[in-house]
Amino acid sequence: MRRSEFLRAVDTEFQARATSLVNDLGLTALRGRTAVEALADGTPPRDIWLALCSEMDVPESRRYGVGRQEPRGR
Repeated sequence: MRRSEFLRAVDTEFQARATSLVNDLGLTALRGRTAVEALADGTPPRDIWLALCSEMDVPESRRYGVGRQEPRGR
């Protein structure tokens, strides 16, 4: 997962709360760091996404493969 995919996934899943969650929510799995802090520290976006999903009780069915753009038609 790339950073852009992470941000797209967060926006899609959390909508209006997305910005607040990545800036303010301390994630237990990331030793209390926010998503923004973890990204700045070099934590892989996929690990941050899964930590955020766990913290926010996102169902497993919505955790994998999100954030990817649809392939462009030829």
